[in-house]
Amino acid sequence: MAMSNLQLGLAVVGGLVLAAMVAHSAWSSRRNRPRQAAIPEPGEAGDAEYRVGEGIEPELDAAAFELSHFPLAAAEAKPALDALIDVIASIALDAPVSGDAALSAMPATRRAGGKPFLIEGLNEVTECWEMPLAGRRYGAFQAGVQLANRSGALNDIEYSEFVMKTQAFCDAINGTADFPEMREEVARARELDQFASEHDAQLGFVLRARNAAWSPGYIQQNASRLGFVAGVIPGRMVLPASVAGLPPILGLSFDTQAAMADDPAQSAIRQLAIGLDVAQVDRHEHAFERMRDAARLLAQSMEGVVTDDNGIVLTAEAMDQIASELESLYDRLDEHDLSAGSAAARRLFS
Repeated sequence: MAMSNLQLGLAVVGGLVLAAMVAHSAWSSRRNRPRQAAIPEPGEAGDAEYRVGEGIEPELDAAAFELSHFPLAAAEAKPALDALIDVIASIALDAPVSGDAALSAMPATRRAGGKPFLIEGLNEVTECWEMPLAGRRYGAFQAGVQLANRSGALNDIEYSEFVMKTQAFCDAINGTADFPEMREEVARARELDQFASEHDAQLGFVLRARNAAWSPGYIQQNASRLGFVAGVIPGRMVLPASVAGLPPILGLSFDTQAAMADDPAQSAIRQLAIGLDVAQVDRHEHAFERMRDAARLLAQSMEGVVTDDNGIVLTAEAMDQIASELESLYDRLDEHDLSAGSAAARRLFS
């Protein structure tokens, strides 16, 4: 029996509704799928889109992030014992000691409790203090232990361990150590720790997705365009310092488990963090300015919003206030010979 016009009409409408539902489901699936990294055009290098300044939309102003816009920090000598932040015991010798002998007499660990422990030798040729090296000769030594770090101030037990390790080294090389008075050094450690606690700053921005989530590859691609490179830990990227060997200027991190997933492209990430360890980076790197620019550019390119750890949106005025307070902090560190990025500051704030 032939279908009536009504039945035919209902069938057509039903088909359209079903098609609309399928289309909406597909659209929703695509919309909710984590954003993926762009695939290079044929003939392009596989990592071409990761180079600084390439592939960024014109309005993102990639030039604002080029290193040429920031003065380079001067290279610094290797960190050495510093009376400002170390207890130092001088070690006199009956006769010069070879570097090989000194190395064999070194303690098994370079820590006294939670504090770094270091022995330096006075090179007979250069007359400079250095870590003992094979094939050289030394006319004196000095041993030191750090007064404070982020684990706290040097305490009596750590000082005693420092004395024992130094004395064992002296016994092996026929040296005589002259130790500072423990009470005075422990008191000095507390004062330094108090100063460090009052002037330690670790800043963090959170970039949150407004709409679609991000895949790890999408985050890496966008961050790479601003100069970030892969860190040691999955889910971490860093903006390298101007001078090789120094701590990175900024760190960027997202869900480690998502980065290590069997199929990272299916991992949905809705936020990432950008961090700055102020005391570790020379102020001439303009780290906060670059942190602020990175957050702004990533927010634009990835459709995100910049907030603090509590989810409160950071306005331009709030960031200006942070920048002003940072300049005051830099000045106070300079006044105490603990300039941000210096060897002493990097050791103290670690």
